[in-house]
Amino acid sequence: MAHTDPVKVGVLYSETGATSSIESSQLFGTLFAIELINEAGGINGREIVPVRYDPGSERAVYAALAERLITSDNVKVIFGCYMSNTRKAVIPIVERWNRLLFYSTLYEGFEYSDHVIYTGAAPNQNSVQLAEFMTSTFGPRVYLVGSNYIYPYESNRIMADLVSQQSGGEKTGERYVPLDASERDFAEILADIRNVRPDFIFSTVVGNATQNFYRAYARAGFDPAKLPIGSLTTTEVEIAQMGADIAAGHFTSAPYFQSIDNPVNHACLTRFRDRFGDCAAPNACWEAAFFQVHLFANAMRASGSDDIDALMPHLLGASFQAPQGRVRIEPSNHHTYLNPRIGRANEAGQFTIVRETRDVVYPDPYLVTHALGDWALRMSPVES
Repeated sequence: MAHTDPVKVGVLYSETGATSSIESSQLFGTLFAIELINEAGGINGREIVPVRYDPGSERAVYAALAERLITSDNVKVIFGCYMSNTRKAVIPIVERWNRLLFYSTLYEGFEYSDHVIYTGAAPNQNSVQLAEFMTSTFGPRVYLVGSNYIYPYESNRIMADLVSQQSGGEKTGERYVPLDASERDFAEILADIRNVRPDFIFSTVVGNATQNFYRAYARAGFDPAKLPIGSLTTTEVEIAQMGADIAAGHFTSAPYFQSIDNPVNHACLTRFRDRFGDCAAPNACWEAAFFQVHLFANAMRASGSDDIDALMPHLLGASFQAPQGRVRIEPSNHHTYLNPRIGRANEAGQFTIVRETRDVVYPDPYLVTHALGDWALRMSPVES
C-alpha cells in the first residue's frame, strides 16, 4: 500500500537577528518550492509539510533546533543555515543522527560532508570570477572589509591569494566589523581606504550591516566609477535595504540575479510575486533555496523514501532546470555545478549582467584545478 502520510522537512532560516533579511528570502524560496510541488501532487501523492523554526541568527540556537527537528519532530531532511558558523554547528548533528542538510548559501569552500548537499557557490564559482573581473577592469590592489566570523576571514584569504597572482597585485588592508555594525563602525576603515588608495574594495560584510557599509561609503564621498566595491554577499535584498541610488555602480559575483533573461526565470518570478508579493527580494540564496527543494523532491520520488541512504543515489548526479540555468550535483563532492555571473548594480535596484559563463562551472571547493581566468565568457567586460 502506498504511503499517504505527509513528508515532514525541517526549515531553519532566521526571521529575526542580524541576517534575518537574507535568510527570510531563503525561507520564502523554500516555502515557494514546497507550494509548487504540493500543487503538482506532492511527492508521489504525499504532501510536503515544512516544520520551521526561527534560529534568530544565533549559532547555538541553530544547533539546538536541528537537534529538536531530528529527535522531537522526526525530520530526516533539513533545509537551512546562512552563515558558515551556523552550518558548522549543524553538521555534527546531522552526521550523528544520519540525517541530511541542504545548504543554499555561497560559502568559503574547503569542506565536505556526506550529510550535506551544497547548492550555493563555491569559491571557484564566484571569487575567481570576481577577482579576474575587478583586477582586469580596475586594477590589482584590493582592500578587504568583512564581518567578524568564519566566512569573511576565509573568503578574504582566498581573494588576497587570487589578487596576488596578478602583476602588481596586493592586499592594501584588511578590516573586520561586528555582525551588527553601524555606519559609525566603518568610518575609520573608510579613512584608511582613502589613505592607501586601493583599486577596489572587496566586501564580505553580511546581513543588515551591508547597507550601513554602502551608506557610509556614499556619505564619505567615494565614487564607484573610480573605487568600486566588489562583493559576493551584496544581493537584491541588501540593495532594497540601502536603496538603489546607494548601490548603483558596485559589483556582485553570483550564479543568479533577478535580471537573468530566460523563460524559466521569468515564469518563476511571476509565480513567486503572485503568491508572495514583495515580501522578499529574489536573489542567489533565494534561488538556491528554491531549486534544492526540487532536487530533494525528485530524488524522493525516485527512491520512495526520505532516508539519506535511499536519497543519495538519486541526488548525486541529479540535475534541474533552475532559474539561473541547468544545475547539477557533483557526486564526488556534493557541491553543485552553477552558472557564474558578474552583475553591476543599477539605478533600478537590479543588476545589469556584465559577464557570464557559456557553460556551467564544475564545483571545486578546494580550489585544486582553478585558474584566475578559467571561465569562458559570453559577454565582454564593462568599460571602466
